Amino acid sequence: MAFRVALTAFITLVVAMGIGRFAFTPQVPLMIGEHQLSLTSAGVVAAFNYLGYLCGSWNAMRTTRHVERRLQVGLWGAVALTLLSAAASGPWLHGAIRFFIGWASGWAMVLVAAWSNEQLHRLGRTKMSAAVFAGPGTGIFLSGMLAVLLHKYSINAAWAWCAYGLLALALVALVARNLPRKGELHRPETAPEPLVLTPGLKKLVWSYSLAGFGYILPATFLSQMAAERFPGSLFAQFIWPIFGGAAVIGIGLVILTRHYGHANTRLAIVLWAQALGVFCADIIPGIAGLTLGAALIGGGFLCAVQLSLLYGRELAPLHTRYMAGLLTTGYAVGQLVGPMLSAISTALTHRLEPALWIAGAALVVAGALVWRRDAAAA
Repeated sequence: MAFRVALTAFITLVVAMGIGRFAFTPQVPLMIGEHQLSLTSAGVVAAFNYLGYLCGSWNAMRTTRHVERRLQVGLWGAVALTLLSAAASGPWLHGAIRFFIGWASGWAMVLVAAWSNEQLHRLGRTKMSAAVFAGPGTGIFLSGMLAVLLHKYSINAAWAWCAYGLLALALVALVARNLPRKGELHRPETAPEPLVLTPGLKKLVWSYSLAGFGYILPATFLSQMAAERFPGSLFAQFIWPIFGGAAVIGIGLVILTRHYGHANTRLAIVLWAQALGVFCADIIPGIAGLTLGAALIGGGFLCAVQLSLLYGRELAPLHTRYMAGLLTTGYAVGQLVGPMLSAISTALTHRLEPALWIAGAALVVAGALVWRRDAAAA
């Protein structure tokens, strides 16, 4: 039973997050090459996605009705909209589709995390919860390797969207029957009193919001940066799978090191490692800089998610679902601001690098905010 719950949640995140949300990254070079987007409009389209993610996660946090239906619509919606992307052209249509995919993935992320955490806790298998969060990284790796194959055969952007959508459809078909049924997901909080945002909680929310802002620019444009620096090179196609593979390895390291240090200390180290990755991607020339950047940023991507949720549970153990939604909402706000900054940077300077340096600085600050442990959680 526990394995089935974990596998269902894992594949849900593979599809909704790893493919639904992030297949856009390896598509950016293709769509720019086909003149569907420019570097500036790609940032705007990405911002629509993150705005949708913000709306979906906020709605999932506060909803009390049709909770299981939202999760199912979010998952199936991510599949259908990925397939629909094949028929779209131009920034406005892609922006609209990205918005609704973002909304669907926000529903899926918050609700499947709440459901799987509750079920695994009830079954005494809480250690499996961390493995669930390898789902987005696995999806990124799978979609990245598929992108390599599509590039090899010179597949255009429309057919590539079809390929991503069919991959997502095949994966959903494996676990659709195991999704929670009515009454399994929504349960009242253990404590009826409202959550009080202590100084430690406020710092965590700010830190996680800055983490969303800091990682999203390289996560959105790594493939495009590689394509520009190494045009026609096979290496450029492997940057995104490196990011996804590193994300999965990062979750493995979180599981292996769970008995070492406090969650907030480990979170700060992860955020500073991501900041180093952002700077390396710009400073170190050649293949080494982008590879190291993808490994460090990707390696910390899901670690930051897992450790932030863990620290949030330690600070507010009776409000796990609300904290998951609040943190995800803050993260989504940070992700929304990031591409808008990239659009301003490329419009004014025709370069992405100024925005990347601001993103790296944000990750440094994010780590500093959680480095010292709040007394309430000591």
